[in-house]
Amino acid sequence: MGTPQFAVKTLDAILNSKHEIVGVVTSTDKPAGRGRKIQQSDVKQYAIKNNIRLFQPEKLKSKNFIEELKGLNADLFIVVAFRMLPKIVWKIPKKGTINLHGSILPNYRGAAPINWAIINGEKESGVTTFFINDKIDTGDILLIKKTKIKDGQTAGELHDQLMEIGSDLIIRTISEIDSGTLKSKKQIISESQKTAPKLHRNNTRINWLNDDLTIKQFILGLNPYPGAWTLLSNNGRQLNFKVYKVKRSNLKAPEKTILLKENKLYIGTNTKALELLEIQLEGKKKMHSNEFIKGNKNIDKFIIL
Repeated sequence: MGTPQFAVKTLDAILNSKHEIVGVVTSTDKPAGRGRKIQQSDVKQYAIKNNIRLFQPEKLKSKNFIEELKGLNADLFIVVAFRMLPKIVWKIPKKGTINLHGSILPNYRGAAPINWAIINGEKESGVTTFFINDKIDTGDILLIKKTKIKDGQTAGELHDQLMEIGSDLIIRTISEIDSGTLKSKKQIISESQKTAPKLHRNNTRINWLNDDLTIKQFILGLNPYPGAWTLLSNNGRQLNFKVYKVKRSNLKAPEKTILLKENKLYIGTNTKALELLEIQLEGKKKMHSNEFIKGNKNIDKFIIL
């Protein structure tokens, strides 16, 4: 059960292993992009290409869907980047339902573990397999695989890194469940642990009153999606301005001030100014700041709201 590319890597690994896939569950087709064209999930496209039986339920508690799942007689359900499952679903297989999560649990439970690990400046991340229960990301842990986070790494780059090691960990987890050699371990949940809440407009806005390193990590953690943003004002017109890459500098500039110096673009923080490298102005394509400056010579007159 999965939807995005992150789940396809695992699906492919299982398909090319000794284990048999009896069905795939993914999201329904949805309109996406500017043209609002109907798009199939990455998992659906892979399943069709490889002639795997496919299910796209509107409601996971649908009586017909539940009967179809039971009819598959699967030993195990595997969930990677999907929706929260109701108990009536995850209780079906005799060996349980397992999930692959993009963090070292119990830290970073939630919807965006990869992003928040980068935002918080972690030096290490990883993937965890665990049994699903009736609460999000709290089930008994099976296996964990850790990996280093490189300096300057984006969420997109860590995503690809975890996608690779995650598919290997799932195969190992399935094999050890199959052989009966794998023992699970209870998660100890505490308030001191870091969580990974869903990303939305309010928590992806850049706070230029922070220090330059904190802001740099925030921007890296939201690259490539959904993108860290700020609001610019030019002659009374407000514009969304996304920042994807920055570089720390030795320049000082007042907080939230745009500075144009030697054909380079900077914004002040409460420590040193950050040089903007890759940006996107509302209605425009993503571009290097040099290209942006050419078309916006008065950028230093803009105001950050």
